[in-house]
Amino acid sequence: METPNLPAIRALRPAWNKGRIVGQKRPLKPKHVWAIRVRLELAENHRDLALFNMAIDSKLRGCDLVRMKVVDVMASGQIKERASVLQSKTQKPVRFEISEGTRASVEKWMEDELMVGSEYLWPGRFHERLHISTRQYARIVRDWVTSIGLEASAYGTHSMRRTKVTQIYKKTGNLRAVQLLLGHTKMDSTVRYLGVELEDALAIAEAIEI
Repeated sequence: METPNLPAIRALRPAWNKGRIVGQKRPLKPKHVWAIRVRLELAENHRDLALFNMAIDSKLRGCDLVRMKVVDVMASGQIKERASVLQSKTQKPVRFEISEGTRASVEKWMEDELMVGSEYLWPGRFHERLHISTRQYARIVRDWVTSIGLEASAYGTHSMRRTKVTQIYKKTGNLRAVQLLLGHTKMDSTVRYLGVELEDALAIAEAIEI
């Protein structure tokens, strides 16, 4: 008697994204940016304040931000007003501005004893780690957003990358400028990244009354 072919039985596993918010992480709003800055200033957390400000200004991916070197932002003992970093994903340089507040916070951080002789702008705390890891940076970002009462799962390291360019697009509507600032090679990538088609459609719909 032949044994019938029965369907394989697989153990049910909970979905990896159950209870999580997936997809693009939200950019911070200006009020969120200032709330985090104030908390870091009051706590005199010079490294995190410099890291937060540089993340907003540079609009870099987390992997590029953590690898920034002192020479990327400093020349002749002064913090540059503009800097350039080679992107690991595209192998192309991207330029960005360093605002006055960011320069001041980086200068303060450079005075820390941990920065003495350091090649990297965000050195690791262990000898075998030259700079903080992307995972550590993600934990730092989570601490920032939760400290002001935001839902951690809705924000991430890409929130920092999107924050300033989102405001730039809202105020100017200049997609080409945003593309250059993000270092995107294709405009389509910038459109998808900002979700501008949906945002524009909603704005038009809200302006029409029937």
